[in-house]
Amino acid sequence: MSLIIWSTHQIIKDNLFYRNFEGYRDINMPFDNLFFFSDAGNGDLFCYAILKNGNIEKNDIYVWNHENDSRTWVAASLKHFIEGWITGKIDI
Repeated sequence: MSLIIWSTHQIIKDNLFYRNFEGYRDINMPFDNLFFFSDAGNGDLFCYAILKNGNIEKNDIYVWNHENDSRTWVAASLKHFIEGWITGKIDI
């Protein structure tokens, strides 16, 4: 199992990568509206939704599926995400 929450360095590095990597632009929806903070260990990433004004206004947590580019709700808050991930209630 990977770290539950990435380090600040990893958050910055991965968010910049996914937003700027040219190879993803033709095959994925934009990542500008996602704030990645964790991974499932299989290539899927957990994130918050970012509004056009740059704010994160909802506590909902989503998972981005790297195989089909879907974005699916997984938890109502970071607390619920951590509890669900540790207990196995969230399974990707």
